Amino acid sequence: MENEPNTEYRCKPASYLSRDGDADRIIDWSGCDAVILRDTVTGAATKEWTEVKACWSPEWVYVSFLCQDRHVVSDYTKRDEPLYEQDVVEVFIDEEGDGIRYMEYEFSPHNVIFDAKVENSGANSVAKLDLEWDCEDLRTTVVWESDELLRYVICFPATAFKDGLKQGTRWKVNFYRIDEDTEGNREYQAWRPTGAVNFHTPSSFGTFELTT
Repeated sequence: MENEPNTEYRCKPASYLSRDGDADRIIDWSGCDAVILRDTVTGAATKEWTEVKACWSPEWVYVSFLCQDRHVVSDYTKRDEPLYEQDVVEVFIDEEGDGIRYMEYEFSPHNVIFDAKVENSGANSVAKLDLEWDCEDLRTTVVWESDELLRYVICFPATAFKDGLKQGTRWKVNFYRIDEDTEGNREYQAWRPTGAVNFHTPSSFGTFELTT
């Protein structure tokens, strides 16, 4: 693969530009480390770029996707519809790090959510998908920052994780995006490329650590 990305992400404590109520905090992303998603098969640069940043507090993990997006394909309106068939950003989180059970989150340009617990077969395929599970208190926003820049902000609550959120917590994680152009060609992007058009490849996940 070209331009192999870093295998670890250091998630720093959140800084806020304002604190106008818990649901309306505005995050200062300037001090957060950034990763640029690459083609998930080759690791090459993508046609439309995607920057991912993250930060945390004892109550939340915040993840931002800033996406160049000149053509949106997004028709789904209901939770847990197959958002992966159109434009979407995705976060996979494996708390145990064993590649067997992890959480899959997807978010559409119209702020529709897909969340599920996944059991992997161990052969890079889904053996069981629990769509009945919903992440309680999950918060999301999607806003246009310009004509071509779309920002997704996902707030994962501490209650979604078995051990809560504390310094030194380490998970296996991957960030993804699927983007369709005007001719119907789909581009598959990843922080940690999988070598195939298959996001369910836990061996490719990177390490995500809550730091100081």
